[in-house]
Amino acid sequence: MKIISMIPARYQASRFPAKLMQDLAGKPVIVRTYEAAVNTQLFDEVYVVTDSPIIAKVIQGINGNVIMSKNQHESGSDRIAEAVEDMDVDIVINVQGDEPFIDAVSLEKVIDVFKKDADKLIDLASLMTPITDWEEISNPNTVKVIVDNQNFALYFSRSPIPYPRDKEVQATYYKHKGIYAFRKRALMDFKKLPMLTLEAKEKIEAIRFLEYGKKIKMVETHVTGIEIDTPEDLERARTVWK
Repeated sequence: MKIISMIPARYQASRFPAKLMQDLAGKPVIVRTYEAAVNTQLFDEVYVVTDSPIIAKVIQGINGNVIMSKNQHESGSDRIAEAVEDMDVDIVINVQGDEPFIDAVSLEKVIDVFKKDADKLIDLASLMTPITDWEEISNPNTVKVIVDNQNFALYFSRSPIPYPRDKEVQATYYKHKGIYAFRKRALMDFKKLPMLTLEAKEKIEAIRFLEYGKKIKMVETHVTGIEIDTPEDLERARTVWK
């Protein structure tokens, strides 16, 4: 089974433009993420997929693998689908470019989902981590996920889910971590399927898979890491790196 990692990397980000080129302990964030993915030693190959000559140049400068996107894309999954279309691969791991604190143990759990899926019934696997702080649960920048009793995703939302109408009922809230593992066929399907209402409303690409009946297996992890979405996140990342 050939497993590769693809890191989609846009220069312009709505909340924090040029965040992937910000300095993190002497190197751009995207370089830190690329090196972290390589250092897990879980992948046959690691690529950065970008529409930015600036990002491409910095990855080439460390002798990294980079693919320039041919078209404009609405999501990272679309960008990756274009890049892998002619590749002979089985599993594609989408590692977000703004996550330099990659956890190899959690990634290995995601990969194991496919190794144990002999009948190839699972289309995607992803990570979730429990959260308890209500400010984070309510934060629209934090994507939440709810699952069934076998940890298959039921829905993703920027709103608090489940809604705590009955305060006496205890529920665990899960944050969706932006790492996806795809079977290649699911990624090719994604490229062909048009965006529907729920994905367009929430701006969460994983919802497209659910709207078209794909099976997403969620894997629980207690490693939170730091996703660099804002300048404040970057400052926290710099402190942790030290």
